[in-house]
Amino acid sequence: MTPTPTGTPSPTETPTPTVVWFPPTETPTPFTFHEPSPTPEMRPGIGDLLLEDDFSDPAPWLLGQSSKGTVALGGGELTLAIVQPRAYLFSTRTEPTFDDFYAEITASPSLCAGQDEYGMLFRVGSPGDFYRFSLSCDGQVRLDRVTGGTAGSPQPWLRSASVPAGAPGISRLGVWAVGPELHFFVNDAFQFAVHDRYLTRGLIGVFARSAGENAVTVSFSELRVYRVER
Repeated sequence: MTPTPTGTPSPTETPTPTVVWFPPTETPTPFTFHEPSPTPEMRPGIGDLLLEDDFSDPAPWLLGQSSKGTVALGGGELTLAIVQPRAYLFSTRTEPTFDDFYAEITASPSLCAGQDEYGMLFRVGSPGDFYRFSLSCDGQVRLDRVTGGTAGSPQPWLRSASVPAGAPGISRLGVWAVGPELHFFVNDAFQFAVHDRYLTRGLIGVFARSAGENAVTVSFSELRVYRVER
């Protein structure tokens, strides 16, 4: 990884050519249209606020610039701006680590189309080990698990009425993680649940990806992380 700014490694470059960041494109895409409904019981045990980040302080985030684009913080937002076709940018918060938690963050794409995607990273243990909750710019959601630099999808693409198509748009992403039980929300509507034991603890971050030739810009704001009591 070879960024420019902050003196810490930036997430703006892919570590090696052998890393498989996203599942192969030949993976079948399910076309079932998902019409979620509010289900508060899917977020049990939410307790005290552990972290609130208004993105006024750049210190906890990995920022940088490369040929792919920029990861910058300003105006109460963390913005990922991709200029290179089919590029992937991400940034993680350098602390704290979480095991059980409920986290929410607002994502606001201003340039995106089709299967361009963006979302939240969690339980990040290294640049090649994390979960990735994705929203696509054509109105789908999925969960990827990256281990050893190779991605698989515990939950493949699922169409959702909660995800705005195209840009501009605003979505409030929610992740409830307790042990191997993972529940996912968009704009307070439950999307899907996954039982997965691979990753149990780590950092939180965000990402954006251009699936084609067009530029992609997504801003993130209002991160809150809560304790979850088992």
